[in-house]
Amino acid sequence: MYDVQSAWVYILRCSDGLYYVGSHRGPDPAVRVSEHNAGLDPKAFTYRRRPVELVWAGDFQFITDAIAFERQLKGWSRAKKEAVIQGAWEALPDLARSGRPRPSTGSG
Repeated sequence: MYDVQSAWVYILRCSDGLYYVGSHRGPDPAVRVSEHNAGLDPKAFTYRRRPVELVWAGDFQFITDAIAFERQLKGWSRAKKEAVIQGAWEALPDLARSGRPRPSTGSG
């Protein structure tokens, strides 16, 4: 038997308000967030934007699926990333068409 590690895609909110999308292989994405906050790589996007905060993480069974979703998410608008963070998956089709969510037509 072998040890299967989870694969994660995560979104960080940087201190300047920008979002960073990354992936991590291991049991907990908090480990990778700690590495970002430690500033281990001065050339990293997050280095001058610390501290960073984990605002969303999704786990995948296969690292290939995680990497594919990471690439897709990196190309998305800020509004679409915020929909993911809020768990508003149903808003994504409208955001893909218009760049902004439709106003609510329901009451309350």
